[in-house]
Amino acid sequence: MLEITGIKKNFGDLQVLKGVDLKVEKGDVVAILGPSGSGKTTFLRCINFLETTDQGTMVFDGESFDMSRVSRKDMARIRRKTAFVFQNFNLFLNKTALENVTEGLIVARKIPRAQAEETGRRALDKVGLSDRWNYYPHQLSGGQQQRVAIARALATDPEIIFFDEPTSALDPELIGEVLEVMRELAQEGMTMLVVTHEMNFARNVSTRVIFMEHGNVVEEGSSREFFENPKTERTREFLRMVSG
Repeated sequence: MLEITGIKKNFGDLQVLKGVDLKVEKGDVVAILGPSGSGKTTFLRCINFLETTDQGTMVFDGESFDMSRVSRKDMARIRRKTAFVFQNFNLFLNKTALENVTEGLIVARKIPRAQAEETGRRALDKVGLSDRWNYYPHQLSGGQQQRVAIARALATDPEIIFFDEPTSALDPELIGEVLEVMRELAQEGMTMLVVTHEMNFARNVSTRVIFMEHGNVVEEGSSREFFENPKTERTREFLRMVSG
């Protein structure tokens, strides 16, 4: 459903992405791993047009796009089929959980308020927040705020969800509740790309792993192959480091 070829991205003289490829099938859960500064988040943001891309092509749902020249109209059309969950939640502080979920549906998608609220309530129920519809972000824990952000993504009925380190801003005791929601989505067949440092999630939930460093893909493969039989010495070194 999604194929990326040759993405390159520079920030001034710094080449952050050096020609990254990715292929995602429907139902895949792809964990993108790598040390800080490897280009993981930039790659994810380029795919969803949150960053401009210097070079690369995208095939999405059978249509091909030059990512360095894609029109605003095509960007908007692709984004309507995707959703993005940020590491710092990106919630409106002056709106309730339900209003945060429905705002985009009402304003951007012109869905009638009553229908949007019904969709929003279902989405919040799905992430375990049926008793928090009318709570404001400051009344919610970090884990609950991130679950609101996931509900907001689900409410748009996306074909694929991008997660940018969704647990990195959370206290350790709150990480599990967010990962459990993501685990349930994976079991239901949601296609997901997840930039993460959570090795247990990558090993036990993802179907495929991509390991990046210095703007390149060092290794990719099934989760089982990656963790049990890494092909490169750099991958083996990385796994030793993250396993303590």
